[in-house]
Amino acid sequence: MDEYILIFRHENASGVVSPEQIQSWMKQTMDWIGGIAAQNKYVGGNGLPFENSKVVGYNNVVTNGPFGDIKETIGGYVIVRAESIDEAVEFAKGAPVLQGEGNTVEVRKIAKADSV
Repeated sequence: MDEYILIFRHENASGVVSPEQIQSWMKQTMDWIGGIAAQNKYVGGNGLPFENSKVVGYNNVVTNGPFGDIKETIGGYVIVRAESIDEAVEFAKGAPVLQGEGNTVEVRKIAKADSV
């Protein structure tokens, strides 16, 4: 069984969200993760807050960011165990982040240390 990372991409992270909406999304996300964990296929994951972050670019130029005015931002990730990328995609289809128009979940196989 391989591990896959599900990367949550938000198209517009600059909108104002109420505390109630955040709480609702968090419950939905925890329920979704709980369903994966019940199958013993959840490895781990985290959200990635937008504040207090930096971007290091070419020639070591450091800027503040990321910001919601760019096309998309990465809001977090989950790592799952799956028999195939198709099974990992099925997990991704249930991600509550997909309720946001333009949001996506990128599914990528994680390279094993002995195959890099």
